[in-house]
Amino acid sequence: MLTVNGVTKKYKKFLANDNLSFQINDGEIGVLLGPNGAGKSTIIKSIAGLLRYSGDIEINGLSNKSLEAKRMLGYIPEMPALYDTLTVEEHLEFIRRAYKVEDKGTVEGLLERFELADKRKKMGKELSKGMQQKVSICCALIHDPSVVIFDEPMVGLDPHAIKELKVVFQELKAAGKTILISTHMIDTIENYWDVAHIMMNGKIAATKHNRIDRPDEKSLDTLFFEITEGAKGE
Repeated sequence: MLTVNGVTKKYKKFLANDNLSFQINDGEIGVLLGPNGAGKSTIIKSIAGLLRYSGDIEINGLSNKSLEAKRMLGYIPEMPALYDTLTVEEHLEFIRRAYKVEDKGTVEGLLERFELADKRKKMGKELSKGMQQKVSICCALIHDPSVVIFDEPMVGLDPHAIKELKVVFQELKAAGKTILISTHMIDTIENYWDVAHIMMNGKIAATKHNRIDRPDEKSLDTLFFEITEGAKGE
C-alpha cells in the first residue's frame, strides 16, 4: 500500500506539489495523469525519497524514508540513470547483490523477457534510450518489490517492450502489489488502471475509479480533457 498525506513541495517560490493526498491499495494500479508541469514527477521523486518535502509518505505503513520501506519499493524514473561503464548484466547483478536477492534465474529471465540477452555485455553508455529504459525496468523489478512506481515508463520503448510491460502491470496487480504509473499519455494505460488522479498546478483536480458498473459516467479521457483544456481557457 502507498499512502501520500498532505505532501507539499516547493522549488523556491514555485509550488510544485500543493498538499497532495491519495492512497493506492494492494492489488491496485493507480495512475497520475496531467500535462507536463502538473507536478507528477515531483511527487513520484518524493515517494522515491529523492526530494525533501513536507507531509507524510508511507510504504506499507512505514515511512518512505526508512530502510525497510526502501527495500519494498521499486522505482523506474522518467530518465534512466545507468552507470556508463557497467554492462547490462552487471547492472542487474549489482542491484541483485545490493538487495541480497538470491539469483534463481531472475536475472536471466528479465534479460530474456525484455530482449536484452544479446545486449548483456554492452555498457550503459552504448545503449539507446529505449534500451536504457528496459535495463531500468529490470533493475527495479529484480528484488520483487511490493510497491512499484513508474514515471513515464513507456517513453522510448519499442512495441514489444510496451506489450511486455503491460503484461508486467497485470502480473504485479494479480500478485497483490501496489502500482503507481505517472504519465501524460492516456492511451498508453488503456483499461489497466483501477484509480486515476488527474493533476493540475500541483493539485489533484479530480479522482476517477474504473467502474464497469457505471457506464454512464464520463470516460477518463473526457474528464481529463475537460480539466486540462478547461484550465487553459481560464
